Amino acid sequence: MDISEVAKISGLPASTLRFYEEKGLIQSVGRNGLRRVFAPSVVDQLALIALGRASGFSLEEIGQMMPVNGQPDIDRVMLNQKADELDKTIQSLIAMRDGLRHAAVCNAPSHMECPKFRRLMAVAATKAAKIAGSSNRKKRS
Repeated sequence: MDISEVAKISGLPASTLRFYEEKGLIQSVGRNGLRRVFAPSVVDQLALIALGRASGFSLEEIGQMMPVNGQPDIDRVMLNQKADELDKTIQSLIAMRDGLRHAAVCNAPSHMECPKFRRLMAVAATKAAKIAGSSNRKKRS
């Protein structure tokens, strides 16, 4: 399949396909003129990449699981760890949702006078500080 066919089937722009090839996530099998040509199995590989991205895996982590011999090498321990991370994220989002719903119907004279709303703000501020600290450490690395 030529790169334009793969782009049409996968819904990904050709630039993303070229980027994935550069990162070693997919491989072209040759060229037809200047256009890359891929085996039909690339569609399954792209679906696996999409599943990994939707699950929160980095491209590097996905690359570790991508097929070398045509079969993905999926690390079950890594899957369980990612599922645990998702559980934590889900619990955090549920708490945030519940806090927002409470704030929407709270009968306190002002949101700033509502203890539950103030706790919600404190949790959000703590998370924001952790995220900012994490991104600052990455920039310095």
